Amino acid sequence: MRNIKKILKEDDLGDMGIGAMIVFIAMVLVAGIAASVLIQTANRLEIQAMQTGQQTTEEVATGIGVEDITGEKVGATIDNIAITVSARSGSKDIDLSNTVVELSDSTNKYLLTYEPTLWFAEPDVSGVFGTAAFVGTALQFGIIVLEDADDSCILANPVINRGDHVLLTINANACFGGLAERTDIWGMVIPESGASGVFAFRTPASYPDTVFDLY
Repeated sequence: MRNIKKILKEDDLGDMGIGAMIVFIAMVLVAGIAASVLIQTANRLEIQAMQTGQQTTEEVATGIGVEDITGEKVGATIDNIAITVSARSGSKDIDLSNTVVELSDSTNKYLLTYEPTLWFAEPDVSGVFGTAAFVGTALQFGIIVLEDADDSCILANPVINRGDHVLLTINANACFGGLAERTDIWGMVIPESGASGVFAFRTPASYPDTVFDLY
């Protein structure tokens, strides 16, 4: 009887050891799979975070700056507007052919896009407003290049980058029928990506001169 009890006891211990080993192996496999999933998830999150960071940096750094706005009086109203713009410091290249100029006088609102026939490599010898870049419709703006060291702002693909300065030309007569005295204008120069150049101005109370600094 004692021998039989001893054999049964040893067999029970063997069964318990095999079961514990199976459980241990299963735990190791589950832990390995879980670790693999965690590593893959962490890698995806890291890549996504890097992409998001790069995109955010580009959105913050990239953009158009409005430097100056000048208007020309023709008859009794300001009919021509020239907006001087440049790429912001640290900005990536800005394609002006995919840029929109938004203008409003609180009554009418216009969205203007680039018109290649209104592109000029430099101002006319008679001056900025002597250039035939102000004959666009209410939906068009032109470009007069002021400074472009790398020749990136060309007719077919006008791109501005660091150090470039250009004029965006607008026919205010086509948009608003000309700007009378004390007219409030606001607008934005909206690039394809990045920050917009925002501006607002009020026309003078009287027009004793021909050319006026509006902004």
